[in-house]
Amino acid sequence: MKELLYLKDEQLKDLIEKFIIGYREIFSDSKKILDKYSIGLAHNKVIHLLSMYDGISISELLKKLKVTKQSLNRVLKDLIKLEAVEFKKDEFDTRIKHVFLNQKGKNISNEIFKVQKQRIYNALLESKSEEVLNFDNVLKKIINE
Repeated sequence: MKELLYLKDEQLKDLIEKFIIGYREIFSDSKKILDKYSIGLAHNKVIHLLSMYDGISISELLKKLKVTKQSLNRVLKDLIKLEAVEFKKDEFDTRIKHVFLNQKGKNISNEIFKVQKQRIYNALLESKSEEVLNFDNVLKKIINE
């Protein structure tokens, strides 16, 4: 780990470039599916989070995405038109709305995940277990988790 003490700006820039390209590649894999439903990356992010946090509140979704209400509303309106999401009011506080993927939304999510999973799965499969664990730990530190 001593070599980390000597990381140069160029090495860090190279790492950032890899993140940018990796992000692009992961999401380019699902582009055909997104196009089929006339949705984009913003919709993909919302669908992904809804698949992970079933019934998440709008305010929690906003915190996770770090977007404006206006941006989220635009995406949610598209997903409503697509008939992919449902809303339920909180049983204790009716001001709070929870968002769920309905069956169509879950099907879209599964289609997207299937193609994204393949690239990541292959990369992890071709890596040593300690590389995978270290990579996961570094990612968590980058996102302050």
